[in-house]
Amino acid sequence: MEAQMGDPTFWDHNERAQKHIAKLNVLKRAIGGLVAFHRKLDDAAVMVELIESADAAEQEAYARELGASVGAMVEELDKLEIASFLTGQFDRNNAIFSIQAGAGGTESNDWADLLFRMYSRWAERRGFATELMDVQPGDTAGISKATILIKGENAYGYAKAERGVHRLVRISPFDSNKRRHTSFCAVDVVAEITEEIDINIPEDEIRTDVYRSSGKGGQGVNTTDSAVRLTHIPSGIVVVCQNERSQIKNRAAALQVLKARLYEKRLDDKRSEMEKFYGEKGEIGWGSQIRSYVLQPYQMVKDLRTGISTSDTQGVLDGDLDRFVYGWLRAGCPRHRNKDIQMDDD
Repeated sequence: MEAQMGDPTFWDHNERAQKHIAKLNVLKRAIGGLVAFHRKLDDAAVMVELIESADAAEQEAYARELGASVGAMVEELDKLEIASFLTGQFDRNNAIFSIQAGAGGTESNDWADLLFRMYSRWAERRGFATELMDVQPGDTAGISKATILIKGENAYGYAKAERGVHRLVRISPFDSNKRRHTSFCAVDVVAEITEEIDINIPEDEIRTDVYRSSGKGGQGVNTTDSAVRLTHIPSGIVVVCQNERSQIKNRAAALQVLKARLYEKRLDDKRSEMEKFYGEKGEIGWGSQIRSYVLQPYQMVKDLRTGISTSDTQGVLDGDLDRFVYGWLRAGCPRHRNKDIQMDDD
C-alpha cells in the first residue's frame, strides 16, 4: 500500500487517496504494537543473557531492571490480546449509544442519568470523543432517554459489551422513608454505518415529525422547529435528533442512526438469533439484566454474564468499566470458552 502511494497518479482521485491513507494508518497501528512488543521481547532476552554472564553485584541491578520491564510488558500484552478480539465487521466503527429508562418513574430516570455520566466518563478515559445526539429529560429528575455518538477507533468493538439491561439497588434519595429501591435501564449500542454499506430506505416508509427542541439551548435552538423524529413505519423503529440548530442537519443525523439500527436489525433477522443483539436486552426489568450495581446493603457491581465483580462501586460509576468490557470480550473468544484451556496458562 505504501508503494501504491508512490504512483504518480495516486492523487488524481483525492477522495480515494484519503481512504487509502486512512486504511493504511489503521493497519500500521494494528501491526506497530506487535512489532514494538517483539522488540521488547528481544531486549528482555538480551537482558537475561547479561544477568547470566554478570557478577553478583551487576546481576541484582539487571534483575531489577528486567523485573520492571516484564511487569510493563504483561500489561501491554493484555491490551494486545484484547485488541485481537475486535475482528467484527464494524468493530472499528464509531458507536451509537442509547440509554432508555425503565419503569419506575423518577428512580429510573435518575439511574439513566447516572449511566449517562458513567459512559461519558468511560469514553473520556479511553480517549474517545462524544457527541450528544438527543436527550429527553425526566418529569422530575434525571433523563428518560439519551443517545450519544462515541467516536474513536474500535469504539463499537468495546462499547457493544454494554448492550443490555442494567440494574441498580440503593437507598432512594427521593424516598423520605429511606427505603431500598431497585431501578432498571436498557442500554443499546449499534455501529455507525459508513458509506461502504448501502442502506436504501424508501421515503414512503419514513414518517417525519418536527418540533421544538427541549432542554437547554441557546438562541434559535428552542425557538424553531429544529428537532426531528423519524419513524420507520414497517419496523416501528423511532429515532430522534435535536442537537443541531438546523432541521436539515438533525434529519441527516437521525437518518444515519436509523440506517445503523435497521442494518443491525437485518443482521439479527438473517441470523435468526434475536437474542444476540436486540433480543438480548429483553424486558427492562427482573430476570433480563446483564449487570447489577448494588449500593445497599453492601457495595458490589457484578456482571452476570462473566461473573466478574468489584466492590469499587464509585470507581465503576466514574467510568472504570474496562474490567467488564475485557471480560466480556474474552468470554466471547473460542480460546477462552474452551474448558480444556487453563486461563492462567493462556
